[in-house]
Amino acid sequence: MVSDPIADMLTRIRNATRGYKESVDVPASKFKEELAKLLLQEGYIASVERTRREGEQFDVLRIGLKYGAKREQVIKHIERISRPGRRAYLSAESVPRIRNGLGLAVVSTSKGLLPDREARKQGVGGELICVLW
Repeated sequence: MVSDPIADMLTRIRNATRGYKESVDVPASKFKEELAKLLLQEGYIASVERTRREGEQFDVLRIGLKYGAKREQVIKHIERISRPGRRAYLSAESVPRIRNGLGLAVVSTSKGLLPDREARKQGVGGELICVLW
């Protein structure tokens, strides 16, 4: 049993990217699906598909990974910030800019999961889920 499913998902993506895999399967949940859709929308992954493997009882998210023209990694760094043992909450004014706006911070707000730019624009804070560049 995994105590932090979001950290498990991010670790699977990190490991698969470093191994130049085409895709990675992650146990599905609504939150993980929304997080994956946000990463897709921001251009860090190639695809997201919710499927059920043959003979399995639970759904999985098949996340298609993305690489550059010379097989350079699109996701160079991905890190979980708010963990079950130490939650990280932010006000609207303290939402960070990652790598001067070239990276992404994912914030869980009352309006759903938002990228850092959108959270600042809408003036909402929340829980800082992860950062990546």
